[in-house]
Amino acid sequence: MAHRPRLRLHAAEGLFFSRPPLESSALWQALALVLVIEGLLPFISPDRWRRTFEQILQLSDGQLRFFGLCSVGLGLLGLWLLT
Repeated sequence: MAHRPRLRLHAAEGLFFSRPPLESSALWQALALVLVIEGLLPFISPDRWRRTFEQILQLSDGQLRFFGLCSVGLGLLGLWLLT
């Protein structure tokens, strides 16, 4: 019978992961990338960014929460697919 390696679990704040926790340098790189992406539209087309931002200000709280929820969901899905 072939020997199967045991899955090693790493503890981090009471949660168990099948991989080591995210390194802090990777977290800072991800946050830096968010800043780069967020800054592209105001840099490339400030007028369009301003108009878009004015339209966003007209949305109701429920609409903003819906878009926020969709953004969180897509982000979590992306993280899940990448791990």
